[in-house]
Amino acid sequence: MKRFSPLLALALCLTLLSLPLLAQSAAKPEAKAVKTPGLELAALATQVTGIAISPLLGVSAVGAYQYFQADTPEKKANLPWFANPAFWAVGILAVGAVAAKDAAGAALPPGWKKPLDILETIENKASGLVAAGAVIPSLVTFGSKLIMESSGLGDTVVIHTGGLAMLPVAAFDVSWLLSLLMVPLSVVVFGVVWLTSHAINVLILISPWGAIDAVLKGVRTSLLGLVTATAWIDPVVGATLSVLIIIIAYFTAGWAFRLMVFGSVFCWDFFTVRRKRFKLYADGNKVFTGSEFEGVPARTYGRLNQAADGALTLKFRPWLVLPLREVPVPREGLVVGKGVFYSEVLGHDAKTDKNRTLLLLPPRYLGHEELFARTYHITGTCEVGLRRAWSWIKEAMGMGSSKTPAPA
Repeated sequence: MKRFSPLLALALCLTLLSLPLLAQSAAKPEAKAVKTPGLELAALATQVTGIAISPLLGVSAVGAYQYFQADTPEKKANLPWFANPAFWAVGILAVGAVAAKDAAGAALPPGWKKPLDILETIENKASGLVAAGAVIPSLVTFGSKLIMESSGLGDTVVIHTGGLAMLPVAAFDVSWLLSLLMVPLSVVVFGVVWLTSHAINVLILISPWGAIDAVLKGVRTSLLGLVTATAWIDPVVGATLSVLIIIIAYFTAGWAFRLMVFGSVFCWDFFTVRRKRFKLYADGNKVFTGSEFEGVPARTYGRLNQAADGALTLKFRPWLVLPLREVPVPREGLVVGKGVFYSEVLGHDAKTDKNRTLLLLPPRYLGHEELFARTYHITGTCEVGLRRAWSWIKEAMGMGSSKTPAPA
């Protein structure tokens, strides 16, 4: 039963999202010319999904769209705060600056635009947090009012007193009840989709080549454009595509969460220059897994411990809060690889007879690789990634000087 509990939870969430769509089938024939509750909900689902894919661009685009759709000053005055031109104009300019950076970065040498990528990752986290805490609730509240108005229940509550008699009790807004139900669910949906989208920013941090960055950004932008285009042509088709994206994001949430944690630690260490004040512990230093071993997925965050007999173990909590787990770390052929932006621990894979990245060391370990190797009794260090490529270029061009051992 536990195996199917995530599927049941997902089915329940999608069922709750689709309930207002059923109201469209019960609408009166003469009301089909106007917007129905189902169409309003479809538009709302598409907007939430689009904002989750790219928070800054999505919020700015939705704000600009709502601003130009409001044709009277009264309607403009009732719009959410993110529909103010002072907000969405700055957001669109910021998105344009990021696009210019990506276009120029594809032609730059590897690593030159990495600091800007880190800034963009921080921006994506900040805009995602703002969207989840302020934009999505405001958007859902505004959409709930439109749904209630399109259903004819926005202003008047009617009580049946028996037979054909009906008594209009009051004229008040009951959309808050719909908002109370939809806001938490919409925030959860936003968070799941945003996690998967944010993973692209972290993959760009790990990638050493600008061309790969451009491909990753192109995939995300194309997906956002596809959602917008289908919603413009047919809101139901756009909502269907959004539901498909939500399902895919649901099943990749664990992988995306681990990447998000890795990106957060990476950015913090880089911008705070953590390596200059970092002190290595005698045991229990924090690392990430570089590849799957012992059933532990890649990018898992935990502490590396060493027993008295030299055996290495990784202690971690799944999702950072679940019960503590402990798995052994293979010791065969361990060597610490020095990188430009972060270092890693390589291990020998007996099945393929090749080295593989076993552990990833956050940027705080830069300059501490030798001490890390001595602490955990690892044989030595080597150069990896861009640092290894640069050493090869210097040797090929005759710029490197071979060091000879000093006489005893």
